[in-house]
Amino acid sequence: MSNYDQLISHYQTINHFNHAQSMLGWDAAANMPTGGSDARSQAMAELSVHVHRLSTQPQLGEWFNNAENELLNAEQTPLITEKKASLREMKRQWQQATLVPEDLVQAQSIAGSKCEHAWRSQRQENDWTGFEKNWKDVVALSREEAAIRGEALGLTAYDAMLDKFEPGTTTASLDTLFSDVKTWLPELIEKALAKQQSESIIMPSGTYPTAAQKSLGLEIMKLLKFDFDHGRLDQSVHPFCGGVPSDVRITTRYDESDFVQALMGIVHETGHARYEQGLPKAFAGLPVGEARSMGIHESQSLFFEMQIGRSKDFITHLSRLSADAFNAYKDPVFTEENLYKLYTRVDKGFIRVDADELTYPAHVIMRYEIERDLINGVIEHTDVPEIWDEKMKASLGITTKGNYKNGCMQDIHWTDGSFGYFPSYTLGAMYAAQYKATMTNTVNIEAAIQSGDLSPIFQWLNDNIWSQASLHTTDELVKRVTGEVLNAEHFRKHLEARYL
Repeated sequence: MSNYDQLISHYQTINHFNHAQSMLGWDAAANMPTGGSDARSQAMAELSVHVHRLSTQPQLGEWFNNAENELLNAEQTPLITEKKASLREMKRQWQQATLVPEDLVQAQSIAGSKCEHAWRSQRQENDWTGFEKNWKDVVALSREEAAIRGEALGLTAYDAMLDKFEPGTTTASLDTLFSDVKTWLPELIEKALAKQQSESIIMPSGTYPTAAQKSLGLEIMKLLKFDFDHGRLDQSVHPFCGGVPSDVRITTRYDESDFVQALMGIVHETGHARYEQGLPKAFAGLPVGEARSMGIHESQSLFFEMQIGRSKDFITHLSRLSADAFNAYKDPVFTEENLYKLYTRVDKGFIRVDADELTYPAHVIMRYEIERDLINGVIEHTDVPEIWDEKMKASLGITTKGNYKNGCMQDIHWTDGSFGYFPSYTLGAMYAAQYKATMTNTVNIEAAIQSGDLSPIFQWLNDNIWSQASLHTTDELVKRVTGEVLNAEHFRKHLEARYL
C-alpha cells in the first residue's frame, strides 16, 4: 500500500469516529434527557481525545512526506490533481490537530459541553452570573488554544481561530470588508424602514400548532428536494444542521403563536443539508470531500433562505402550502402579498436568528468585533454585556442592559468556544448574492421557482459548488464559479433591489 493510500485509510477511520461524535451531539441537542448531560459530556470528551490521538499519530508526518514525493513527479492528470488536493486537505487537518495538546482538547470538550448544557436553562432565566462562571473556563481555554495556534502559524490569536473556519481569511481583510458595509448599511436600513411605514401588514395572531408547523416544514423540504432517505427533521433549542452527508440531521424550534421563524429556519437548514447531501460520494469520509469552509456552507443555507425562500415566486408556494397546513384559506395573513411583507419586513430586533435579511449583518459584525477583541485579550469576558449593549445601541438603536438572554447570552456558538465562526454568516450572504448574479446568466431562476421544479437551480449549485467539495481553496472556488473573488457589491445591489 502506498503512503497516500495509507493516509486515505487512516482518515476514513477518523471520519467514522467523527460520525459517531456528530450523532452524539445531535442526540444531546434533540433528544437527551437533562440528567444525561454529565455522562454524555464525558463520553464526547473521550471521543474527542481518541480522534485527536488518531489525528496526531507520529507516523503521519512520514506518510505525508513520502506521499508528497510520490505525487511530485507524477504526470499531471485529473486523477493526480484530485489526489494532490486530497493530500493538501488531509495535511491541513493534520497540521491543525498537531498544534493543540491532548489535555487541552479534553478540557475544552468538557468545559464546552458543561457550559452549553447549562446555558439552555440559564438563558431562559436571564442568569448571567451562573453562565459567566462556566463561560470563564471556555474563554480561558479558547485563548490558550488561540495562543498556541497563533505562535505556530505566525498569526494573531484571533486570526488563528478564524483560520479554523475560514482558511485564508484574516482580521485585516474582514476589518476592511465590514468597515465598508458599516458605511452604507445603516442608511439602507433607515430607508427600508421609512418605505415600509406606508405599507399595511397583517401580523400572525392565531395559534399555529407545532404538529401543523412541522408538517408544513416537511412539505417545504420536499419542494426543496431534501433526501429523506438520508436525513430527518427534529426540534431543538437552537436550529442547526448536523450529522454526516449520508445521514443529515436538521432541527428548528417552534413558537405556536408565530409560524414565520420556524418555517424559514427549516428553509435555511435545508440549504445546509442539501450541500452535505450533494458532496461527492467518491470522496466520502475524506477531508477533500468535506464542505470548503463555513462561509461557503452558509452561502448554501442563505442561498436557499434569502435568494430562493424570500423571493416573491417562492412565497407563492408558501402561501398555498401554509393555508393548507393551518386550514386557513380565508385568513389574510396567508395571502401572497402579506406573506412577502412578513418575510421581507425590516425590524431592529434583539435576536440574530430572528433578524431580517437587512439588519442581520449588523448582528454579525458586532459579534465579530467582540470575539476578535476577546480572543486577542483587548477585553475580558466580564466586559461583554456592557460592550454588547453599547454596540447594539450604536448599530440598531436598542439597549440590552440587564437583558442578557436577548443580548450576549442568546447564541450557542460561544458556549463551546466556537470563536471565529460568526463572520461566516455574512460572508455566506455575500457569496450567495454573487452566485445568484452569475446563475442568472444561464438559469431562468424565476421560471424555475414559479414552476415548482427547482431542479435547474439545484443542478447549477451541484455542478459548481456541491460536487467540488474542497478540491479548491475558497478564493479559487468562488473565482471558478463567478469569475472573481468575493465582491460585496453584489450583496449591496441585492439588498437595494429587494428593499428599496
